[in-house]
Amino acid sequence: MRTAGHADSRRAASSRRAASRRRRAVAAVALPAGLAGAAVIIAAALAVAGVLPAAAGHPAAGPGSGPGGRAGGHGGHRGSPRPRPSRPPVGAIGRYRVARRSVTFTDRSRPAAGDRELPTLVRYPVVPAAQVASGEYSRGPFPLVVFAPGYLQCRSSYSALLRAWASAGYVVAAVEFPRTHCGVAAPDEADLINQPADLAAVIGGLLSASARRSGALSGLIDPSRIAVAGHSDGGDAAAAVAANTCCRDGLVRAALILSGAEWPPFGGRYFPPGTPPILFVQGTDDTWNPPAASVQLYLADRTGVRYYLDLIGADHFSPYEGHAAPEPLVARVTTDFLDVYLAGQTWRAGDLARAGTRPGVAVLGMAGRLPAPAG
Repeated sequence: MRTAGHADSRRAASSRRAASRRRRAVAAVALPAGLAGAAVIIAAALAVAGVLPAAAGHPAAGPGSGPGGRAGGHGGHRGSPRPRPSRPPVGAIGRYRVARRSVTFTDRSRPAAGDRELPTLVRYPVVPAAQVASGEYSRGPFPLVVFAPGYLQCRSSYSALLRAWASAGYVVAAVEFPRTHCGVAAPDEADLINQPADLAAVIGGLLSASARRSGALSGLIDPSRIAVAGHSDGGDAAAAVAANTCCRDGLVRAALILSGAEWPPFGGRYFPPGTPPILFVQGTDDTWNPPAASVQLYLADRTGVRYYLDLIGADHFSPYEGHAAPEPLVARVTTDFLDVYLAGQTWRAGDLARAGTRPGVAVLGMAGRLPAPAG
């Protein structure tokens, strides 16, 4: 369901032009039949070597990294140093209270693009003060997800989805692009060419803020666990950052592409060796970003772990904006994907499979297979 902001005639006309552009970009791609039906088994994805952030089916050894939370052990000898606090756990929507911080990064490294002012709203989980004071948990670090909104979409439209990720234990940063955000007077969709580099600049700025000795974001971000996500044109930019030689950021370990597409002006080559795990999400009734656009990306990715969440009867906006169905299902599946492939909780693969399988609502495909047709 479109938000009230979509009623503005100028934005609606611009968005219709964007939808027409996206339809033309995939007009030559035939949509495979049967994108609704029974789910396929996904456990084989976890056997792909070298793509998971931790080995042997569990996160890297360390306090609090396993499914039971803080690592075990004995108190040690009398007078031994106090154990270091465990990293806070990740993975349950609603586990944490969510705080917000607005920051603006300015990237002057690209003269042709001019100074890029990038206001960014950061949502982050708050570890209870008593647990920090007792030494049970530290206040971080947490995995980072950098989110790119769609063309002329407000960051606030995605609040429910982004808050869900943050409440599960992820730092979530939503970028406002200078020439395509919902409040810009003269939007320019061609500015999409600059947005992969904008995402990389925000990643760098957030890592610098986390590395400082003080500040609201100090110590909050784990630089080894970074994902990108995006919707519509934002999904195009996120796909380029994760999986195109034009714009690939080697810090990115996972990606969520929500109704995204290949964008030819980026150039480069999609899905080179080393492409991280990707979850593609697409509604079958999306007329703005036709299903063929997401299918094209999904089938072209032959380098590693990839999933396709097929949302039966869903349009372009409702799966990601607001609280109505199927947004809660998308929040659950995307969080499970992040838990497995960014947080390294490979034992959660079964949760991902179950969350993505809802008869008549959603079907999950993996490893280049589309969801099986209904029998």
